[in-house]
Amino acid sequence: MIIRITDDRKRELTFGGVPKRVVSLVPSDTYSIAALGCAGALVGRTDYCELPADVVAKIPSIGGTKNPRVDDIVALEPDLVIANQEENTRSDLEKLAQHGVKVLVCFPKRAADGLAHLARLAKIFRVEADPNVRAMMKQGYEAVREAEASRAEPVPTFCPIWMKPLMTINGDTFISDMLALAGASNVFADRERRYPLAADLRGATPMDAEGRDTRYPRVTMEEVVARKPALVLLPDEPHPFSEEDANVFRGEGFTKVVRTSGKDLCWYGARTVEGLPRVRALIDAQR
Repeated sequence: MIIRITDDRKRELTFGGVPKRVVSLVPSDTYSIAALGCAGALVGRTDYCELPADVVAKIPSIGGTKNPRVDDIVALEPDLVIANQEENTRSDLEKLAQHGVKVLVCFPKRAADGLAHLARLAKIFRVEADPNVRAMMKQGYEAVREAEASRAEPVPTFCPIWMKPLMTINGDTFISDMLALAGASNVFADRERRYPLAADLRGATPMDAEGRDTRYPRVTMEEVVARKPALVLLPDEPHPFSEEDANVFRGEGFTKVVRTSGKDLCWYGARTVEGLPRVRALIDAQR
C-alpha cells in the first residue's frame, strides 16, 4: 500500500513500503525511531545522536548535524533521510536531494507538534497499530492535555541556551512551549533577535530581518535582571551550562538557579512523552 506523507516544508513524500535503510540527522528522531521499535532500520546517525546508547553504538556516524559528510550518507544508500529544518543546513539537504535521496524535513515548534511528528514516523514505518506505539502516543497526548488543563500561576523563568554570547529563546520555540506547559512563563517570550549584533545587544538601529530566524535573541545580563525572572533554568544542551555558569547568575542576585536536562526541554517526539512530566515536576518544585 502506498502512503503519502507531508513534511514540515509542505512537501509530499510517497512511500511504497517500509523504509529499510534510514539515516537520522536529528538526535531526537534517532531516539524516537528506537522508541517506535524500528531501530533496525537505522544505518546512519550523527555524532550527537547519543540515545539510546546501546542502539547508537552499533550505528556508524556520518558527522555532525551542521556538517554531515554527504558523500558518506549517499554511500549508505538510504531510502530515507530524516532531517530538521533548524538543526541541519539547507545546502546539505539540497545536495542529498540532488543525489535522489528522499529527505523528510521536520520542524516542530510545539510539544503537540512533536507528538504529531512521532505519529507521522509511526505511519511511515507502519507501526501505528502496534500496541506499544499506541500506548506511547496516548501517554504523550494525555501528558499535554493534563498540562494544559492544570496550569497554575506561571513561574517567570529565564532559560538561556548559550552563555557567551548570552542567548535565549522567544515564545515561538519548542523550548518555550515546553516551559509554558510545565508551568513556567518565558520572560523573553516577546523578544525577537535583532540584526546586526549591535542592535541586539546595544539598541542600535536594526536592519531588516526578513528571511532570518529571529527566535533566538542575544541578550545582556542587564536585560535579564530587568526582566526579573524568579527562576533561572540552565539546560545541559545545546550549551553545557556548568556550576560555574550557575554561580555567575547567583552573583547577579538570582536565588533560584537550577541546572536541568536539555533533552527534556528540546528533544521532541518520544522524549517529550517522558520529559514533559519531569519538567512539570521541576517547575512545581520551584514555586
